[in-house]
Order: sequence, then structure tokens, then C-alpha cells
Amino acid sequence: MTAPSGTTVDDAAPELACATENLSVAYRADPVLRNVDFRVPQGVVMGIVGPNGAGKSTLIKAMLGLVRPLTGSTRFFGRPLSRMRAAVGYMPQSTSVDWDFPTTVRDVVTMGTYGDLGWLRRPGRTERARAEAALEQTGIPDLAARQIGELSGGQRQRVFLARTLVQAPQLYIMDEPFQGIDARSQQAIVSVLHTLRAQGRTVVIVHHDLATVKDYCDHVTLLNRRIVASGPVETAFTRAAIRTAYDVTAQDDTFAELEGLTA
Repeated sequence: MTAPSGTTVDDAAPELACATENLSVAYRADPVLRNVDFRVPQGVVMGIVGPNGAGKSTLIKAMLGLVRPLTGSTRFFGRPLSRMRAAVGYMPQSTSVDWDFPTTVRDVVTMGTYGDLGWLRRPGRTERARAEAALEQTGIPDLAARQIGELSGGQRQRVFLARTLVQAPQLYIMDEPFQGIDARSQQAIVSVLHTLRAQGRTVVIVHHDLATVKDYCDHVTLLNRRIVASGPVETAFTRAAIRTAYDVTAQDDTFAELEGLTA
């Protein structure tokens, strides 16, 4: 393929929403990720699953430049993150936020518009309308005036999701969006994820519940410091790949539940 002047071949063919090459990360002397090549096609919901300590959150943080990798690089839609920041939205774990900060749900969601406004402009009618639409989409318009410290775990996750939605990125990267939430919030978030996919957006979620992978995701990556398997759920989410990722044998009673979860 011949790329236009001033671009690389990857720039000219950004069929992947994101891609890492040879990504390795260590905390002090402890290797966390080893030579990870991670590919996410556009228009899918990709789940990243694996045991505790497998490097799932570290992978997305390294991709986003929040953790410095030892080796490797990441491109978004064929370009470096510095050129594609507006196209990438990040929803961190709710535990990373100071929920005692005195602000309302509406204010938190409206903060998602700040990237478009810059430092000197304040949100106006358009930005407030976008925030209200995001609150409606996540099913929490009745919480708009509530202080964030008063919210349940599921409500907090939906506020985080609304703040990410208001940015209108092409790629959504979410760290454990279903952690510690109630069934109603879980259903609301899943509905939003599937709506985004239907709109041609791409979603990457760090996930821990093997039983719901097939319901929530159409692609999956099994990770344990390296990529064990990655691709469409029907081909990558196999008993053999899961046992390898979780380092268990076929006779281990812990994974008797695998029967019925995979093809």
C-alpha cells in the first residue's frame, strides 16, 4: 500500500480502533506485562479478562500514557494518542475518585465538555444540553442535583459513564465499569454499551465476570501478563484459553463453572 505524503501506512488504513506493539510494563523490578500485541477492531465491544494481577488495568493505562511502558507503543485509529485525544474517552475505576468533593452530579457530567471548551470558556447552553442528554441516556436525570457523595456504587458508575458519553468519543475505554454495582445499574450500562456499538463506536472494558462475557461483549482478550487469546468471543473464549489464562487444570473444581460458559 502506498501512503499519502506525510502519513504512514498505518495512518492511511486506520481500520483498528487501537493497537499496541510489543508493550511491556514493570513496577519496580516486577514485570506486569510482557511483549503485548493488542488489537481492537472498530465497532466492537472488547472485554479484557484475566485473574487478579494479570495486568488488565495496567494495559489500558499504559495505552493511554498514564503508566510509562518499558517498551512498545500504542496507536489509535492509526495515529498516536497525541493526535487522537478527542476520539478517545476514558472511564477510570470509581475508587480512583474523591467522592467527598462537594459537587453535584450535573456538574461532574458537564465536566466532560471541558476538553472542547478550553481553559477560558465556561459551559453554555449547548454543553448543558449535552450533559442532560447523557444523564437521560444513563437513566439518572433525577440525580442531577444530588451531591456525588450521596450516591450508591451503581449510581456513581453511571455518572462516570455519562461524563464519558458527553465527550462523544469514537473509542470508549472503561476500567471495571461493572464493579460493585446493582443489577439495575448493570442493565443500564450494558444497554448503553450495545447502543454505542450499534452506532459504530468502539468500547473496551476491563471485566472480571466470566459468566457475562458472552452477554456483554462480542470480542474478548484473555490476559495474564501476556495475551493468551484475543478475537471474537466464539473463537477466543474457549475452555482451553480460559484455563491457560487463569493457570488452572481441567480437573480444578474452581473452574467447574466453565461448563456452559464457552463453546
